[in-house]
Amino acid sequence: MIEIIQLTKSFGRCKALDNISLSMQQGQAISLLGPNGSGKTTLIKSILGLVIPEKGTIRINGQAVKKDWAYRSNIGYMPQIGRYPENMTIEQVINMIREIRRDHTVYDEDLLKGFGLDKVRHKMMRNLSGGTRQKVSASLAFLFSPGIYILDEPTAGLDPVSSELLKDKIAQELSRGKLVLITSHVLSDLEGIASHIVYLQDGRLMFYKSVEALQATTGEERLNKVIARVMQTELPASSYAV
Repeated sequence: MIEIIQLTKSFGRCKALDNISLSMQQGQAISLLGPNGSGKTTLIKSILGLVIPEKGTIRINGQAVKKDWAYRSNIGYMPQIGRYPENMTIEQVINMIREIRRDHTVYDEDLLKGFGLDKVRHKMMRNLSGGTRQKVSASLAFLFSPGIYILDEPTAGLDPVSSELLKDKIAQELSRGKLVLITSHVLSDLEGIASHIVYLQDGRLMFYKSVEALQATTGEERLNKVIARVMQTELPASSYAV
């Protein structure tokens, strides 16, 4: 569904993405990992069309996305920090997004109702806690039932019950053949969800492997131990490349 070919992006002398090539398919839950400054955010913004690389190609469902922004209607994006008009209510924000996305008339309100946002719809955005803002962002990402989800630290600030509700929803969408790309610093939150791991460092792709393959290579089961073992191994990064 998403094909990235030799993507390169620099900010001054800093090469945020260094010749990245990836192919992400339906039904995959891909965890995008790497230290701060590794290029994760630049890669996500490139897919969303918010950053224009100087080299390389991005294809969504076989179509190059450069200068054709219609593809974004098939992506549900949940930012790490959602920023909304402070003087609007939850209901007004949701209706505003619906108005913008007129190409959709059928809505997935599972999270909206599951989080209980329908019961507090008249609350002003400026009065919401960080966790409730996360719930609004998650609900908006899933509202239009897109084929691709890009979720940036989706469980950050959520209480345990809400976090499990969101993870159940992600699993449900995966069973329907959707593609989910997730960034998270809390690897335990990805346990049982992530099917593949993409690891970036200094703008370079260190490895892109299925969780099963990494477990077999490292002899570890838990995701945090798998990643720790991979990064501590003396094997060259190319040993883990696709």
